[in-house]
Amino acid sequence: MSEAPLSRSAYRRGLLIAAAGAVLFSAKAIVAKLLYRHPVDALDVLALRMLYSAPFFVAIAAWQWRSAAPLSRRDRLAVLVLGLLGYYLSSYLDFAGLQYVSAALERLILFLSPSFVLLISALVLRRRIGPREWAALALAYAGIVFVFAHDLSLGGDRVVLGALLVFGAALSYALYLIGSGELVKRLGPWRLVAYAMSVSTIAVLLHFAATRPWSRLLQPWPVQALSVFNAMFCTVAPVLLTMFAVARIGAPAAAQAGMLGPVSTVFLGAWLLQEPVTLWQLAGSALVLAGMYVLSLRKT
Repeated sequence: MSEAPLSRSAYRRGLLIAAAGAVLFSAKAIVAKLLYRHPVDALDVLALRMLYSAPFFVAIAAWQWRSAAPLSRRDRLAVLVLGLLGYYLSSYLDFAGLQYVSAALERLILFLSPSFVLLISALVLRRRIGPREWAALALAYAGIVFVFAHDLSLGGDRVVLGALLVFGAALSYALYLIGSGELVKRLGPWRLVAYAMSVSTIAVLLHFAATRPWSRLLQPWPVQALSVFNAMFCTVAPVLLTMFAVARIGAPAAAQAGMLGPVSTVFLGAWLLQEPVTLWQLAGSALVLAGMYVLSLRKT
């Protein structure tokens, strides 16, 4: 028996939920830039984020562990690798890159992850890339060049380093997406995210403990407050909202609503960080969004 189609109002509510999740997740870059006005670095920001969000994901992981069937050795290894790739390495490179590039450029580069998935699938899995997909990639990467050139004129070599770090983050997350494709079918999205986040939290804290004293986490209250916001509203809340949106309107529609994220970062950066909004940035953002929109419409 097929499910009844959603009403127009229900579909719109689903789009609003997905868009809210995308905006909140993208705001992570803004919060990180605000945190960098204090004497903290990428690892400090990441450790505080994971510490404050960990109870939520650990609770889900514990619940899933008790109620679901045990993981096979293969699945345990896969969860370990994905946790290290998706929420440890990718997040660390992302926060490190944000020390050198604008929030707008960071969000646009990260938004290229689906294109990295396509290119890796073509190279490794021998998947053919069609003309429309090549056109989408050309649009998206031309947009990145526009915004990168703008930022390069302001920041020089620091922008190059930051962009490379964020590209590394996007590539790492693309590998996470490719690896999670089959695993999410076996474990379900909640279980996979909770397990992967738990692995990432342990990895981040081990990295932190190996390189600096625990007392460094005792930051002043503005850092703590921004870190709590980063954890609750830029990590936990987007995960919840995205899950609800996918369940209501499906993954393709939720992904298209997510395109609001990079646009919101441009204007949030101008409002909260006084980052300039130029025609080059707007043109580059439009090209990236157009490319990713065309890519999201491809036939699977």
